[in-house]
Amino acid sequence: MHPTYKAALTATALLATATLVAGCESGSKTTESVSASSGGSSRPGCPSALLQAKRDVKAAEDINAPWSGPTSGPTVVPDRSIVYIAQTLTNPGVEGVAKGVQEAADVIGWHVRTINGQGTSAGLKTAFDQALALKPDGIVIGGFDPSSTADEVARANAAGIPLIGWHAVGAPGPSTDPKLFTNITTRVQDVARLSADWIIAQSNGRAGVVLFTDATIPFAKHKSDLIKKELATCSGVTLLSYENIPISQANSRTIGKVTSLAARFGNRWTYSAAINDLYFDYAGSALRAAGKNGAGAPFNIGAGDGDPSAFQRINGKEFQAATVPEPLSEQGWQIIDEFNRAFAGKPSSGYVAPVHITTAANSGGAPSWDSEGYREAYRKMWDK
Repeated sequence: MHPTYKAALTATALLATATLVAGCESGSKTTESVSASSGGSSRPGCPSALLQAKRDVKAAEDINAPWSGPTSGPTVVPDRSIVYIAQTLTNPGVEGVAKGVQEAADVIGWHVRTINGQGTSAGLKTAFDQALALKPDGIVIGGFDPSSTADEVARANAAGIPLIGWHAVGAPGPSTDPKLFTNITTRVQDVARLSADWIIAQSNGRAGVVLFTDATIPFAKHKSDLIKKELATCSGVTLLSYENIPISQANSRTIGKVTSLAARFGNRWTYSAAINDLYFDYAGSALRAAGKNGAGAPFNIGAGDGDPSAFQRINGKEFQAATVPEPLSEQGWQIIDEFNRAFAGKPSSGYVAPVHITTAANSGGAPSWDSEGYREAYRKMWDK
């Protein structure tokens, strides 16, 4: 665990006091309110759903949760070489996992080389060709769709080189098409559910919500649809707007859209969720211009990654209140453990990291999420 995560946990209630009324969607189809206006009542908007949401959020905010990953595995196979193909090293998630892979490989004496795919189809194909030319024992598909390098994936499969993905396909675990020994990611269902539950819990079941997605990416659209579905379990929550802004256009479209939403909904807009923290990187200036306080409504949660800039906004209370971060370093260590299982002829561990929620109250001022116990567990398992 990052040492600053030892900070004391302090519960901070962020209560929405705005009167909630029916709203409608912008840039998509109309969404009716799921409840009548509460008239400003402080009573919970959905007692049973609220109780469950609070329980789940409390568990997800625990920074000292015991290690739930593997505790046994094969003896370390010595002298292995791994190539990590990064979608782009400007993506903090991809870079964070690469660092975890390198750290774990150093512990067991393996060699790792990272190749930057530069975020383009041509760059990824070139990087994969370079990886294959090195004749490594294993290759990591770091944060990109294997179908974009289908020929290279087929060559690796034919050569018997095990492939492990990080965010390569939508679900964790082994994949047959494309053929991956395993794919490392949290479960999108859990990320979406906890993001929505955080809003339900923090608002006491009464919130006016704007949801940001990228409908051009099926995985992202699926995640936001799951968030919307979970929000609908609380009768006191109103989905004001479901906004489609492609991530590639977030820098050019978010400010204008947020300015419009702030003018349109005013104080009815009390919470936001987005499929990636990136949207709130651009939303802040528009919210500030609209007279909003960085520590006040709308309280924003990012349902994905938890990059350092998101932690900076959360810790500084600058227009982002929470994120659902990936345990990037831990996932890098898991990748090395999974490769060892592959080299030993064993199945993958089946481990999927539990979802965590970071807020200013439990971050300890840290710039990223680093969970408890995994280094010790893997070292003991590898006897290093």
